[in-house]
Amino acid sequence: MKVLIVDDSSFMRSIIKGYLKEFPTIKIAEAADGDEAIKVFSEFQPDVVFLDIIMPKLNGMEALKAMLKIKKTAKVIMVTSVGESSVIEEALKIGAEKYITKPFKYDDIVGVINEFSQK
Repeated sequence: MKVLIVDDSSFMRSIIKGYLKEFPTIKIAEAADGDEAIKVFSEFQPDVVFLDIIMPKLNGMEALKAMLKIKKTAKVIMVTSVGESSVIEEALKIGAEKYITKPFKYDDIVGVINEFSQK
């Protein structure tokens, strides 16, 4: 399984990476903003994407739209500190599989990986 972690905070990316170390077969790529995320997504072709919503250059909503144009079946999980239900609803309407809110827990990240590795 290949996972792309997109967040402008290197600290948040490292937390998710740390949780994924439990899965030695997972290959991980990272991106620090929406523009970089689209480029890495296109080249890396991940199975799962953890995508922050609020980022510089290109936000997560725009990156989500671009990723789904590249691969309609992309499994994108929005990661947000935004508690506004309208933002979350919009992401799900666009095509995100689900969302997790910051601060997330180990079980949030591992649960997503377990769910998508069984599909």
